[in-house]
This record gives sequence, C-alpha cells and structure tokens, in this order.
Amino acid sequence: MNNLTRVKVIHNPNYKPSGIKSYLHLLKKYQFTTTLGGPYFFLVETGQLQKKDAAGSRGEVGAVNQPNDSMYLCAVQIGNPAQTLNLDFDTGSSDLWVWSTELPFFTRLFAFGHNIFDPNKSSTFIMTPDSTWEIAYGDGSTASGDVGTDDVTLGGLTIKNQTIELAKTLSIQFRLGAGDGLLGLGWGSNNTVKPKAAQTVVENMITQQDIPQSAELFTAYLGSWRDANETDKGESFYTFGYIDQDVLKAAGAEPYYTPVDNRRGFWQFASTSATVNGKTIIRTGNTAIADTGTTLALVHDVVCKAIYDAIPGAKYDTSQHGYTFPVSTAADQLPTVTFAVGGMQFAVQKEDLAFASVDANTVYGGIQSRGDMTFDILGGTFLKNIYAIFDLGNVQFGAVQRVEKEQNLAPPQN
Repeated sequence: MNNLTRVKVIHNPNYKPSGIKSYLHLLKKYQFTTTLGGPYFFLVETGQLQKKDAAGSRGEVGAVNQPNDSMYLCAVQIGNPAQTLNLDFDTGSSDLWVWSTELPFFTRLFAFGHNIFDPNKSSTFIMTPDSTWEIAYGDGSTASGDVGTDDVTLGGLTIKNQTIELAKTLSIQFRLGAGDGLLGLGWGSNNTVKPKAAQTVVENMITQQDIPQSAELFTAYLGSWRDANETDKGESFYTFGYIDQDVLKAAGAEPYYTPVDNRRGFWQFASTSATVNGKTIIRTGNTAIADTGTTLALVHDVVCKAIYDAIPGAKYDTSQHGYTFPVSTAADQLPTVTFAVGGMQFAVQKEDLAFASVDANTVYGGIQSRGDMTFDILGGTFLKNIYAIFDLGNVQFGAVQRVEKEQNLAPPQN
C-alpha cells in the first residue's frame, strides 16, 4: 500500500466546450423537463430529445456530438503485459468498458487515435460466459458487448480479476471521441452487466484489501486551463486509498464530511442552502449529487435567478436554453456564489461562472436550471473549486475548499 500514487488526468484533446450541447446532454442524461423555456424538450414517453421549430412543429433531435461531455481522461493499464487505455473517470456511472478487438473491423480500421484492448494478448484475461452489458449515456451515446475479467492497474496498485466490459458496438459519439472507454466510479448498484452486476474498481479494491481499511475512498482534484498561473498549474488528478496531504496543506483546511444517500447509485448528499453575495437562499430538504462526468452545475430556478440577477447584462436566452452574460464582465461585477455540502458552504470561483463562448460578446453560464428535477447536479463548475473525497467505507462525501490567487476571466476556450 506504500506504492499508492496520483492518477494523472489529461484534458480530452477533442473536447470543445459548448453551453447548449452540455445542457442538452444533461437533459437526456437525467430526463428532466425544462422550466424556463426554449426549443428543446425531453419526451419521457419515447425517451427522445425533441425540438420545436418556429411554427411549433415537433421533430426528433439526433445524437448531440458531445462525447459523454467529458473534459478529462486518465491512463489505465489493463492485462498482462499491460495495455494502456485513456479512460473517462465518471462518478455518475458504474461500468468499466473499453474499446476492444470485438468491435467491427471497419470501426477498428478507422479508430484513429484510439487504443484498443486485445484480450487475446493478455495472459490473465478470462471471458465470463453468458454475460453481457449495455449502457446509454446522456447525449444519446451507447455502447454494449461481452464481459471478462483481467488485472487493472492505476494509482500504484493492481486490482486482480476486475470485470472488464468489451465493446462490440459503439455509437458515433464514441467513435468520434478521444477516450478509449469509461471507468465508472458510482455505486455498484448502477452497473449494467447481466445477469449479475459487476463490482466497480473501488469496490474490488476494498474487497481485495488493496487499500487501507481506514481509507476506503478515492479523491478527485479537477483543474482548469484558466489556472496555468496558479501554484498547482491547473493540474488534475485522482487518488485511490489515500487523501493527498499536500492538497490539504495548500488549502489550510481539513475535509468537511457529510453523509451520502447512495440508494440511487449516486453520490448524493444534503444541500439545503446556497448564498449569492452573502444572501442566503434556504432550500429545505434539497439534495445534490457530485458528478465528475458532468461539466455544468444545475440548480433550482430560484438560485439561478438570484445568481444572474447579480450580473449586469445577464439574461436567460431561450435559443441557448440557458443564462448568458457579457464577455466583458469584470471580476468585481460577478457575484460570490456558494452551495452547501451538508452544513458547510463551498464557493464557486468567479472565473468558473463563465463556461463557454456563445459568440464574441457573450458567454454561457456555468450554472444553469435543473428544470423539474428534484435535486441539484454539481458537476465540473463546482468540483473544480473543491478537493472532493468519495468515501465508500464511511458512506460519506468530503470537500475541501480550494483557494486561487487570481481570477482568470479570459474568454472561454472553444
């Protein structure tokens, strides 16, 4: 256990931030109804994303080309000898699946930039007979295939006999994307392997005692291109089985923990208040989930309105399905926004209120409406501002506020 190290995160080279694409991704992923107006809506009865044209006619919207809405990828070694694949780590799902040689020949032939796992080249791979998997993500992307087990190495440790889901089919979003698969860090109840669900990587770390009983957890430190001049240079990483003490030292704080409700398979916790410029907004009974696979933060309409009412020139743009504000907005014109994690408030850096460019004069806000959902989604807009601790052993979520020296309000990179 002394070999535990950080898992370095790289930015997805194909990722291009788009406010409306990210919002539509979430609209399908969480299947909610928008409450503030716009042309797009999710039809629950058919599971389709649809759009109204100027005449009011409805039509189905094709796949949104936003490959799993992922900004971050991590190198993972699978098999013996090890084959390295770049995977998206996602706390909102629970499957570990990879591009594989089971994919059709032409898919593999044109898989430029992808690493493809070949189970025949691994001496430790064992196929699991009669087991299959099939998963669908929020942007309409899908994947499915066969199942086996093999050794997986990440963060300085090797997990034996980890379930590996081999992709036989991939939708166009994944074929065009940068990653070689996905590593789910949600609770195992959401795993899609049939007839018997598989244990996640972290659950197997615990079962096999790969990590200390006192630290049955993983952590996420997600950085930004905006922070190149900060002490951490905008780095991103995960740890498994330990909390990085250098981060705590830099923050000058200990983690704050709150209980998790994992009945839905999510990292869900109480978030019963928010503040905008010091004014508290009470949200009795409200909860939120921490989702590394989501770029935006989605919160109640009352909170959204309070945030954008505090920004000069901000407005709700129905064509963009979201709040926007002028790119010329200065740091001192942006509000201080916090969200409760349990009983403590954690702030969003002002620079993260601007997510993506709409045009030369306008940016899309990083915090948007959750529609008729009954809980908040705290994705990258929020998680980039804390050191997040996902503690399976104690069924709790921990947070440490990160502090930056400056606010980089340069226009978002597209």
